[in-house]
Formats: sequence, structure tokens, C-alpha cells
Amino acid sequence: MAAGTIRYWAAAKSAAGVAEERYEAESLAQALTAARERHPGELVRVLERCSFLVDGDPVGTRGHETVRLAEGGTVEVLPPFAGG
Repeated sequence: MAAGTIRYWAAAKSAAGVAEERYEAESLAQALTAARERHPGELVRVLERCSFLVDGDPVGTRGHETVRLAEGGTVEVLPPFAGG
């Protein structure tokens, strides 16, 4: 099991109540399931609309269960941004 950091931005940060926290997971799906369990409520709804970067690479449309997490890695949780 890999350990790393999840960083929450904007509405995700507000919903989680923290800017970042540790993960222990093999895949992005596992890390997000644990985050939902730690922060039930608004974060669960926000995560449905978020984009994710894993170690700087966009996840895009890949299944979260197929995205492997590295030891010491970083997951960025990016809600949709207004404007442009």
C-alpha cells in the first residue's frame, strides 16, 4: 500500500475542511473512497464534479481504479473553476 498526500483545492478544500491529508491506498479509487468515508456530506458531492492530477499528470477519463498511486505521491483534487 502506497502512502502520499491528497491536496484539496477551492470548493473541495472547503468541503473537506482541510487543505491536505495523507492517503494510504494502491489506487486513486481507494484513496477517494477513504476520503469520502473521512468526510461524508458535502465532499462526497464535490468529488463527483472534480478533476484529478496524480503526480502532476491529469487522470482524465481513465477509471480511477486503474490509476496506481506511488509511494510519496500527490493527488490534486480540482473542482470546476468559474470564469476563463
